Amino acid sequence: MCLVWRIIRAPRPAVRLLVYLLVRLLYRLRLTGLEHLPERGAALVVCNHVSFMDALVLGGASPRPLRFLMDKPIYDSPWLNWLFRLVGAIPVESERSDPGTLRRAMEEVSRALRDGEVVMLFPEGRLTMDGEVQEFRRGLELILARDPVPVIPASLSGLWGSWTSHCHGRALSQRPRRFRARVVLQLGEPLSPGAATRCQLEARVRELKCVGDASIQPAVEHQTQSR
Repeated sequence: MCLVWRIIRAPRPAVRLLVYLLVRLLYRLRLTGLEHLPERGAALVVCNHVSFMDALVLGGASPRPLRFLMDKPIYDSPWLNWLFRLVGAIPVESERSDPGTLRRAMEEVSRALRDGEVVMLFPEGRLTMDGEVQEFRRGLELILARDPVPVIPASLSGLWGSWTSHCHGRALSQRPRRFRARVVLQLGEPLSPGAATRCQLEARVRELKCVGDASIQPAVEHQTQSR
């Protein structure tokens, strides 16, 4: 009864644990560089955007709670909105669709960082259409101009090709093709706010992704030859 009461009063740790267990069930996940995430204080984590599972993989693997930006139409989902609110997701939509939405999202990000939280974002702004890292958008620099905090580059490898990516057409439009895929999540050394330019971070994420892709490729080739 005491455990149930603790979960009711502070549900976020329980949700993070459930997400972590789900990710471990779905993927053979390898984590490197988690020591680069500060134990306390504000930080920004930037990562390539491969699939709709990215935020769950990062959020479940992180030893600290992560606030993250996400598309408002997904945030407003009648089935999952309660979960996104619970984990502190920050909805954002294009300025053309909802004038002022970007400003409100930036203000929420700023509040989170000033409260010492860790905020995660995908600077590409959308899922990759070819599996490669796309150009980072300027919103990253706007955040750092308001709140200069350490920035931790991160990369995901192994999720391209899943049904939650755009590899085989529109994401989530087809049946899952594989189970327990190898996925690598890497965090690099933090960059100081002064050194964390958009181009520098994009280049660092690309480097991390290349390392992750290379570590997965031998296993993929072995599986292919065994068939």
